[in-house]
Order: sequence, then C-alpha cells, then structure tokens
Amino acid sequence: MTTNEILKELEQYGDKQTKSTLMRHGAKEPFFGVKVQDLKKILKKTKKNHELSLELYATGNTDAMYLAGLMADEKKMTKEHLELWVGQAYWSYLSEYIVPWIAAETDYGFDLGLKWIQSDKETVASAGWGTLAYYASVQEDEKLDMKAYIKLLGTVEKDIHNAQNKVRYTMNGFVISVGTYIEELTEKSKEVAKKIGVVSVEMGGSACKVPLASDYIDKVIARGKIGVKRKTARC
Repeated sequence: MTTNEILKELEQYGDKQTKSTLMRHGAKEPFFGVKVQDLKKILKKTKKNHELSLELYATGNTDAMYLAGLMADEKKMTKEHLELWVGQAYWSYLSEYIVPWIAAETDYGFDLGLKWIQSDKETVASAGWGTLAYYASVQEDEKLDMKAYIKLLGTVEKDIHNAQNKVRYTMNGFVISVGTYIEELTEKSKEVAKKIGVVSVEMGGSACKVPLASDYIDKVIARGKIGVKRKTARC
C-alpha cells in the first residue's frame, strides 16, 4: 500500500465520536478519528514497513502518525528518526505512547530517554519518562542500569509535583513501570510511590484518572506478575 492509499482508507474508517474524543485530548485537524482496532486492520496488510512508517508520520495526520508507530520497524529506526518523531509529537497519544514505544524497543532507547527528560518542552520531557518506563518493561534486567534507575526514582520523588502537567503523568507511570517490571526495585518504587502520593494532572476535561502508583504496584504484586516483561512496548 502507498501513503495515499492508506490515507484514503483511514478516511473511510473515520468516526465522528472518536474524532471528538481525540480532540478533547489534544489532537488537531486534519485527521479522521480512526479507532485503534481499525488502524490494526490496515496494519495487517502492511506489516512492519520502515519507509512507509516514516512517510505516514511525516503527513502530520494523527491517525497516520499513530499507525506509523504501530508499523515502525524498531530495528531500522535510527536516533535521528526518533529525534525527528519526538519533535513532531505534538500531543499526548504521540508523545506518551507512539514515540516511547518505538524508542524503548531500540538499544539506544535508554540514552534517548535520559536526554529527553531534560527538555523544557512538555511533550519531549513526557516522551522521555515514557521511554524510560517502557524500556524497563521490555528489556531484560541484565541490560538495565540499576543505579541509574534508582537515581531516576529519586528525581521523581523530588520533582514530580513541580513538573509540567503531562510530565507529572509520565513520571507517575515511570514509578509504576519500574516497580512492576524490575523486581529488584519493586520495594524502592513502593517507597517512592507512597511518598509522592496522589499526583494531580489536568486531563483535558476527560474522565481519565491518574493511577495511584502505590495501589497499582500492590495489585501487580497480588497477581504475582512482578518482573514479568512485555514482549513488545506497543499495544
């Protein structure tokens, strides 16, 4: 399939209610409002396709950009590609999910995450924390820098309540992810989660809520799933 063919198919899948919901979260025209389940119907036809994913993301159409993330080949994505993508990730579905998902599946995701969390741009910094969180979820513990993750937990404890709005959200998610996927740091994460307590985030008038990190980690412990890695960051 070509980019133009995919855009035409995306238009056919467009849903007014979905579009309205996504706009409340920050999506901007032009886009069609395609449900993820319909994006995956197109993905079945294209499979992973590096060049096509780059073309789709470059359209600026959020449906195409999201599909590009699902389609991206992490083995062919370069740092330069990801730097470009994070700079163009103008709202949360892209900056908190699509870009971090792909970055986390690369060998240099951790380094990019560390770089991005230093940014003054809210979307880039939130992408950084998301990348570090997803990196912990898919990479085996032997590949993780435990001292660095402990230090990052300390940064969250110290800075989360003064951070930018959506950065607070991804910082909170980082604590959950470390506590869930790195068994060695579960107790440390629980300590930090209890200290930060309730994290307030403006969710654009939607019904979405910020999970209480301590409760979330306890639920994973109760299910006996601590330390069980994900096969892929994408979903």
